[in-house]
Amino acid sequence: MLIDTFGRVATDLRVSLTDRCNLRCTYCMPEEGLQWLTKSDLLSDDEIVRLIRIAVTRLGITEVRFTGGEPLLRPGLVGIVARCAELDPRPEMSLTTNGIGLGRTAAALKEAGLDRVNVSLDTLRPDAFKTLTRRDRHADVLAGLRAAHEAGLTPVKVNAVLMPGLNADEAPDLLAWALEHGYELRFIEQMPLDAQHGWKRSGMITAGDILASLRTRFTLTDEDTADRGSAPAERWTVDGGPGRVGVIGSVTRPFCGACDRTRLTADGQVRTCLFAQEETDLRAALRSDASDDVISGLWKAAMWGKKAGSGLDDPEFLQPDRPMSAIGG
Repeated sequence: MLIDTFGRVATDLRVSLTDRCNLRCTYCMPEEGLQWLTKSDLLSDDEIVRLIRIAVTRLGITEVRFTGGEPLLRPGLVGIVARCAELDPRPEMSLTTNGIGLGRTAAALKEAGLDRVNVSLDTLRPDAFKTLTRRDRHADVLAGLRAAHEAGLTPVKVNAVLMPGLNADEAPDLLAWALEHGYELRFIEQMPLDAQHGWKRSGMITAGDILASLRTRFTLTDEDTADRGSAPAERWTVDGGPGRVGVIGSVTRPFCGACDRTRLTADGQVRTCLFAQEETDLRAALRSDASDDVISGLWKAAMWGKKAGSGLDDPEFLQPDRPMSAIGG
């Protein structure tokens, strides 16, 4: 069991498979990209599967989310999913992606054992998409969403970040579109994930702003908070249902007290929080032939030291220097 000093138990593992991405979103990385990890720095497929096996069979992990960078850029992704689907107990498996490669991989991922996907899409306007991502791939994301839905990777969840001057007015349109297509929309407050350190707390679109915008067109009914559990999104039923929308207020409405996550970076480090300053090196243990018991002990010790909160609610918060593309969302 992965328990911390505040009594929280981690059952949800986020696994970053690569630091690379085929978009250059303005809130994530500079246009020229980053200094990517070398192949030898990255965990191999076998190392990833071994660590997931340890987490599932020894440490109580029940959910595994594959992230990046962009996880669809990982050549061995389908095989990793298939091998993890054979674990006993079998974890629930999901994928967070920009959707560009889903059109050609959704069916294979479903067959391998993936349960569902979260797709990032911040705008319905191709021109705004190009400005936000610095790439002209809007149609590919829409095609990927359709492929995921048709393959049965449901519920298909869409993650949207609103930014002033770019897409701040699109909340109602995005929700209407998501309801029409049977997707579950979740708005996420912009967080300090950019390697160029351009995030400013004073300029972000808050959860309150998003809800106010949605209520200009929809009636939102707050779902029972007792059912939320450790889920990061607060959820509302839309116009009496069955459709619903979620808002993740990581900055203004933090949910750290119920956090059940542990994170594995693309280069084999345990992170207790997306914004943690400290890491615990499991890659070195793997490559020095450490036993499962030793690796489990390192992981438990890392989680025991987890802090009470992320620090995002502190106006003086400073973004960690570690590029977020290697850590995963």
